[in-house]
Amino acid sequence: MQKYRIFALAALATILLPLAVGFAQEKKDDDDDDKPAAKVTTATEKVTRASKDVPELILGSAKDTFAVNRKDFELVSGQGYRWNITSAAGLEYKFVTDLFRNVWMNQIVIHDLEVHMNGAPAWLEFDSEGTIQVQFTAVRPGSYTWSVPDLADKGMKGTITIK
Repeated sequence: MQKYRIFALAALATILLPLAVGFAQEKKDDDDDDKPAAKVTTATEKVTRASKDVPELILGSAKDTFAVNRKDFELVSGQGYRWNITSAAGLEYKFVTDLFRNVWMNQIVIHDLEVHMNGAPAWLEFDSEGTIQVQFTAVRPGSYTWSVPDLADKGMKGTITIK
């Protein structure tokens, strides 16, 4: 009978402990000053239960098919993210990153159609203009690369750092 009580106590602790941690994470401001909290966009950012938006990556533009709007991204381990990757030029782009093998993939969304998978995609391919949204949770700290392999020498490459 004693073994069953210990088992029941362990099961109850397993259920209640994550709830207590979740409540602690939802607290927005724990200091007593009246100053508005500054928006932090670096790796010192607290992990929340809600997914956050990664700044959009735009491949190409109407004026320059090899342009990118941003090369480097910084994420926080344990945080969920939504990342819009957009092709803004008529060129075909093959977007490759080792990040996808080092995160927990949730889904890929294209025109409100969702793709759920048991693993990471090898690459994202844009045959025309459009946006693909990748939803994931960063789980493995490190530095990862992204590129359009055949156009990396033209500047279509960058890094993604998970801290």
